[in-house]
Amino acid sequence: MARHDSSLPADQAYRLRQLVSQGARVAPAPPPRRAHVIAVTSGKGGVGKTLVSVNLSIALASRGHRVCLFDMDMGLANADIVLGIDAPYTLSDVLSGRRSFDEVIVRAPGEIAFVPGASGVTSMANLSEFERHQLMAAMGRVEEAYDVVVLDCGAGISRNVVAFASTADTILVIATPEPTSITDAYAMVKSFAAERNPSMGSIGILVNQAENRREGRDTYERLASVAARFLHLPVSDYGYILRDEHVQAAVRSRSPVLLKYPRCSASSCLLAAAGRLSSELGESGHSESLFYRVMRMFI
Repeated sequence: MARHDSSLPADQAYRLRQLVSQGARVAPAPPPRRAHVIAVTSGKGGVGKTLVSVNLSIALASRGHRVCLFDMDMGLANADIVLGIDAPYTLSDVLSGRRSFDEVIVRAPGEIAFVPGASGVTSMANLSEFERHQLMAAMGRVEEAYDVVVLDCGAGISRNVVAFASTADTILVIATPEPTSITDAYAMVKSFAAERNPSMGSIGILVNQAENRREGRDTYERLASVAARFLHLPVSDYGYILRDEHVQAAVRSRSPVLLKYPRCSASSCLLAAAGRLSSELGESGHSESLFYRVMRMFI
């Protein structure tokens, strides 16, 4: 029997060298789990951003994906209203340490998980060191448990909104055919282009409140052509949602239109958009997890 040399260091590198010298195969460490992150935002308010976030989350869940919806609209967190939920706690309680993440996350209609928004937080940039730690820990927990994370981000081109949405694998800008909305949506796309982040996810347009298929397509093509000409930036087409009276009826009843009126024209359009997104899950320019992408915002 060979005499053991106690002077050799018993560190990890030494043990690995022993295994290699003995001809053993060292299994590579499994890659870290990465959820596909979809950020839903808009150049202006009132275009149906939250309604799209909620119903797309439900549509993706109906396709078998484990989905978590984060209400990240710091100015007007109201996804709970669209879902018809009276949540006792919000993300603010997590950031402050008053509640654990498990106490705040709730099961929502449509078999999705939901994190109610922190409307009392004015800016990600103003978070304390403790609050940043709490946020990153929450993101890490979500990525371990879900396939898709949908971020209902704020509207407008503030640095806070653009920086957070830029962490996503897919950035979905909601616009309507109205000229002011088209202008604001272009300003939003331009803000993402100014980030000059080589690992930024794809940017796409979803046109809401279109009168017909032609109007939805024309609105997208106007935005895409201007972005290609002046920003040299490709913008994907995620379809359109037809103007439908069932949408407002569902909002008034505090129920997602996809669950309240699953066969209406708006629901059909939302399901089609979710189909496109579902086919792209896993395609991303990001090599890091959501945890690290959020952490880099504060470095």
